[in-house]
Amino acid sequence: MNKDKLMILMVVLLTIGLFFYLDLGRYLTIEQLTANRHQLQQYYAGHAVLMVAVFMAIYIIQTAFSLPGATILSLAAGAVFGPWLGTLYAVTAASIGAALAFLVTRYLLRDLVLKRFGSSLEGINEELAIRGINYLLFLRLVPIFPFFLINLAAGLTRLRLSTFVLGTFFGIIPGGFVYVNAGASLAAISSLSDSASPRALGAFALLGLFALIPALYAHVTTRKTAAHDL
Repeated sequence: MNKDKLMILMVVLLTIGLFFYLDLGRYLTIEQLTANRHQLQQYYAGHAVLMVAVFMAIYIIQTAFSLPGATILSLAAGAVFGPWLGTLYAVTAASIGAALAFLVTRYLLRDLVLKRFGSSLEGINEELAIRGINYLLFLRLVPIFPFFLINLAAGLTRLRLSTFVLGTFFGIIPGGFVYVNAGASLAAISSLSDSASPRALGAFALLGLFALIPALYAHVTTRKTAAHDL
């Protein structure tokens, strides 16, 4: 590993270590958000641009370094900025942070992974090059895998950055709006589980399946064509 990669790795590990050492997660709770909501709204009323910039910077850092707290930050966006602007700020920041995590993982680890498992991953990379947007939308809409894990895993493939950013941005809008909108009605939330109903999660799963249909259809058609040629 060269010096540049080593330095980036050290920054990542140091940031994550400081987050847990300083116990910064104690500020990312429903109780803290509820207790400080009025002060945050007052500050936003007098310093709107600065408040938005600081919020987005925190969200980008949280996502880029795969730190806990994304749900609380989305709720905070709704509590302070309202459902529509809050969704815009939260989704944009999350997408930028995800892109940074994607790029760092790709820069640090992809060559090593491809060197060792390149032949095994060739079929996956070819499929992602053609229909990566469908798979990514499915993964973003259906909460099967953690958000941060998708960022890291995608960085190890040959998925294009533009496809990753577009799939992430549009794929997280529905879920982002649900959490941000819940934050706008913060008084009705006593725990994180209250912020998304089973019905909403089911709707996301259905949207995810629709996003996956073109890829599944192409896969089935290809297999039928190959079988017919034999």
